[in-house]
Amino acid sequence: MDFFKYIHAVGTGPKGNRDLSFEESKDMMQQVLDQSVPSEQIAAFLLGWRLKPETTEEFRGALAACDEQTQKENVPNSIELGYPFDGKAKNPYIFPLVARMLEKTDLNLVIMGDEKQPAKDGITIKNICENISLHKNIKYFDRKNYLNKLHNLTNTRNKLGLRSGFNTIEKLPKVANSSYAITGVFHKPYVKKYVEIFSDKYERFALIQGNEGTPELFSKGRLWIAKGDDVEEIIIDPKYYGIHYQKSWDKITLQDSLNQLNNPSDEYLKLAQLNAAVYLFIAQKYDSIEEAFEALN
Repeated sequence: MDFFKYIHAVGTGPKGNRDLSFEESKDMMQQVLDQSVPSEQIAAFLLGWRLKPETTEEFRGALAACDEQTQKENVPNSIELGYPFDGKAKNPYIFPLVARMLEKTDLNLVIMGDEKQPAKDGITIKNICENISLHKNIKYFDRKNYLNKLHNLTNTRNKLGLRSGFNTIEKLPKVANSSYAITGVFHKPYVKKYVEIFSDKYERFALIQGNEGTPELFSKGRLWIAKGDDVEEIIIDPKYYGIHYQKSWDKITLQDSLNQLNNPSDEYLKLAQLNAAVYLFIAQKYDSIEEAFEALN
């Protein structure tokens, strides 16, 4: 279809806008990935799509187009961690320490990274993975290799400078064919949408009120486990496990983040243990987070 028809569908205002079908959204995404239309039209569509806003069916169609282009590699016994591609700005990452806690288990962590995307000016997964030695149970996938066409849209997205529907669909590409996955979510209303988009792709799918939108728990929050159409909600409080880590509210540098990973405090290590226990529970290695936490002692 003529791409301008997709711009018209999302950019004519409340009275003229309409939702795209699955097939239309897939075609739209294929044209965007191929960059067969001008970057100005891509940016115009992304802005209108965000304001309309996007539907579950549209997300699923766009995701299907990405899936057909994704170069995959099987990583057995793995859980895919869906991080935002705009990074973390105020706190360090904890996944390298989580991997350290999981070394004696058979669970592998799958993470994905790329150059920074809008809109947060954060430290990215790619920044960390290029500056630290990763444990052997972490499999890092660079999007430049597994989905180069989406990587090539980085410049257009950064010129737009705003979040778009891509920020949602890019989190979980299932690049390693993992049976389990978890991603972060800011607001509870988005839980249902994420479940509708992603849950049928995994044996078990989870969301967490993670630090800065990541699948990393730093303070009291909710964990949601999708079971078909049902979603179980679990409250997790680090203080219950004797953890009193104080998260930062100030912007940190890449070096600050690396320093905390290379020289972790006792509280930060205990927080890593709790996150590792959450992942083991999601991957059905233990019947509860408490049981997994104790097993890691």
